[in-house]
Amino acid sequence: MHPILIRNNVKILGEGSQVIMFAHGFGCAQSSWKYMTDAFLKEYKVVLFDYVGSGDSDLSQYDKRKYATLEGYACDVIDIIEALDLHDIIFVGHSVSSMIGMIAALQIPEVFKKLVFIGPSPRYLNDGEYIGGFNVGDLENIFELIADDYVGWSKQLAPVVMDTPSRPELSEFLQECFEATDPSVALAFAMATFKADYRDKLKELEVPSLTLQSSNDMMAPLSAGEFIHKNTPENFLVVMKATGHFPHISAPEETIKEIKDFISGKASLSTSDHLYAS
Repeated sequence: MHPILIRNNVKILGEGSQVIMFAHGFGCAQSSWKYMTDAFLKEYKVVLFDYVGSGDSDLSQYDKRKYATLEGYACDVIDIIEALDLHDIIFVGHSVSSMIGMIAALQIPEVFKKLVFIGPSPRYLNDGEYIGGFNVGDLENIFELIADDYVGWSKQLAPVVMDTPSRPELSEFLQECFEATDPSVALAFAMATFKADYRDKLKELEVPSLTLQSSNDMMAPLSAGEFIHKNTPENFLVVMKATGHFPHISAPEETIKEIKDFISGKASLSTSDHLYAS
C-alpha cells in the first residue's frame, strides 16, 4: 500500500466510478461521516481519510511547522489525490475542510469537478462589517481552554455545536470524536483554523461549489455563508432546516439530498429555506 494511504488512514468504498471525497472538520475524523456514506456507495467511489494528527492517521508523521496553517492540511488532500491518481472529484468538506478543499482546488483545479462546503467560514474573526462570529477575546479564550483542559472544553462544546437537545446521543458521539484527538494537535489545528483568513482567495476559485448552511450555527453564522456565496464564482447557497454545526450527523437525510441535487444539477427548494446561485 502507498505510504500516503497508510499515513492518512485512507479508505475506499463503493461500487461507482465517480469519485466523492469526504474531508472531516476540526476535532473529528472520517468516522464523522458514518451517517451519510451508505447513501453514496452504490453510485460513487467514496474516499475517506484522516488528516495527519486526527483519527487513526500516523501521528509520527505530524509536523508542527507544516500543519501550522491550512495549506499543510491541503497538502494531505493533494497527496491522497496524487497517490490514488484521482480525477473529476466531488469534494465534500465539513467546516474548516471547506477552505482546505478550496486551497487544494486552487492548486490543482483540473482534478476537481465540484466542491461542497458544509458549515464553512473564510474567516472566523469579526472584521469591520464582516461578521465571522468571534472576536479576539473569544478566540483567546478558546485557545486557553483547549490548552488547559481539552476534554473538559469538548464536553461543554459538543452539545452546543450539535444543537440537538432531544438527541443527546449525537452530542455524546461528537464528544467521543473530539476526545480521540491528541490535545496538542487539537490546539494547533484550532489555531490554524481560527486565525485563517481566505476571503481574498474566494474570487480565484474556478470549480463550481455549493455552500450548505444550517439555519442556526454558532460556529459558522449565515453571514459567513452569504459572504462565500457573494464572493465566489459559481457558488450556490442553501440554507437548510437543520440546525447546529454538524448537519451531516444531525440531519443526514437533508444533507444527502442537497448534495445529490447539486451533483446532479437539480435546483430544489423542497427541503431548503433558501437557494441562491451567484
